[in-house]
Amino acid sequence: MLLLMGVVAFSLLLLGFPFMVILITTFIVTSFFFLPNLNMNILVQQILGGIKPLSLVCVPMFILAANIITSGQAAKRLINMVKAYLGHFYGGLPIVTNVACTLFGAVSGSTQATVSAIGGTMRPMLLDAGYSSSFSLGLIINSSDIAFLIPPSIGFIVYGVATQTSVGKLFLAGILPGFLVCTLFSIFSYFYSKYYKIGRYPKLGWRERIHVTREGFLIIGFPILILGGIYGGIFSPTEAAAASVLYALVLEGFIYKSLNFKKLVDVALSTAVVTAVVFILVGAGQALAWFLSYSGIAKQILPPLFGSDPSDLKVIIIINVAYFIACMFVDPIVAIYVLTPLFAPYVTQAGIDKVFLGVLVTMQAAIGSATPPCGCDIFTAMVIFKRPYMEVIRMTWPFILILLLAVALVVIFPELALFLPRTALGG
Repeated sequence: MLLLMGVVAFSLLLLGFPFMVILITTFIVTSFFFLPNLNMNILVQQILGGIKPLSLVCVPMFILAANIITSGQAAKRLINMVKAYLGHFYGGLPIVTNVACTLFGAVSGSTQATVSAIGGTMRPMLLDAGYSSSFSLGLIINSSDIAFLIPPSIGFIVYGVATQTSVGKLFLAGILPGFLVCTLFSIFSYFYSKYYKIGRYPKLGWRERIHVTREGFLIIGFPILILGGIYGGIFSPTEAAAASVLYALVLEGFIYKSLNFKKLVDVALSTAVVTAVVFILVGAGQALAWFLSYSGIAKQILPPLFGSDPSDLKVIIIINVAYFIACMFVDPIVAIYVLTPLFAPYVTQAGIDKVFLGVLVTMQAAIGSATPPCGCDIFTAMVIFKRPYMEVIRMTWPFILILLLAVALVVIFPELALFLPRTALGG
């Protein structure tokens, strides 16, 4: 059964079918041969059940806010503000890219939106400064992965729904690991640029810095609004998502005056398309997770792998490896929805904190977004920058190694993930 599923999925992948089609077709074909009496109405029920949780309402809201910001002036002003303070260092432009992606992640929560918004502006600057095309692409798609860790992360929302874990706690837990990755990328960028003697901008005076800060500081209102509202008891995560849309509309429409009715219609249509894709993936992932459990495949594979009494470290290592491999081939949202319920009994048995595990899972999902052969950010970069596949992936490996180092540090020092939730929420 597992072999047939692999053959069907891989064949459809090679033929270029959308991933949602691959998931559902694999389910149907495998059921036809091995479970011919299975009622296909169950497929529809599982898909609808996957998108039913109320917490998912905030996903289209955050996507809409990100699209409004991406279509306007905020991303460019954010980059100019960061560049004014960091551009004169060795590796200044790559560091600006890292920091801008981290801060923009607090607006979008989406790696692909960050590739488009920050990468579209930063890549020409990086090329003009002497960085190779492959380095700039590897930097952009991996720095954009930080958006998956910085709230409002769509990955955390999906994990929270799949495991019934507090999305608010997950948002807090992702902040320090996100900044850790940003710091490690910046250190690498500094030494890489110093070795090749590239990438320094003239140092700006404080008058210029104050000017660009005045132009761009309002975008910092997003994380303040979202996190302050949630942890101040003013908003639920869903209400914070709606507030972020209102803030984006006011910022781009009335302050920056970059949003008109035509743009707003285009943004709404784009949001509808992206939301539909996300929800179909979530529903199909739920259906596939149910099928793996119902068919007994999970029971054949997992017990021998974990053993009768697995330690918490063994469970963490197996889960990390499983997500790392899965996210190289499938969309991270699907991987979270399919694998999380299968591993849940072993997580409970080992007594692993679900918030801590959520950070590790989301970090692996972020890594998978930029890891060959099928990381979604790789194909996003190919479309946006019109560059061939091999050029996009050539310089991803140092950043992937750094991301894996960050995962190891979080495993060794769990407080990197748990300190803020415990401090802010008292446990």
